[in-house]
Amino acid sequence: MDLFENWLEERRQDGRDYIICGDWNIAHKQIDLKNWKSNQKNSGFLPEEREWMTKVFDELGYVDVFRQLNQEAEQFTWWSNRGQAWAKNVGWRLDYQVASPGIAEKAIATSIFKEQRFSDHAPLIVEYEKNL
Repeated sequence: MDLFENWLEERRQDGRDYIICGDWNIAHKQIDLKNWKSNQKNSGFLPEEREWMTKVFDELGYVDVFRQLNQEAEQFTWWSNRGQAWAKNVGWRLDYQVASPGIAEKAIATSIFKEQRFSDHAPLIVEYEKNL
């Protein structure tokens, strides 16, 4: 996380806009997983992991583009293969589009593609204005 944080800081200082997409494997806030109380000591929702994500957003200035547009609960991108988690929507939001503010403000819509299941993750989709 320290190495990635350094990389993010370097990108921030170069003056360009970035969108960093992928499975960050951290549910940042309670809203980002179904059973947050029972997962507080599990990797992916540890206090130090969530604090690091907060630092990325609050101190480094990046934006969680999905949460910028969608504050609804139960918006997950990952489900365990056990216990009918997918069918019951007992999941975590581990996938992000993290962007620099200049491009984050161009985001106009977001969704999670669940019409077809490809793996234990579902694609997180963000639409941006055409003229970036």
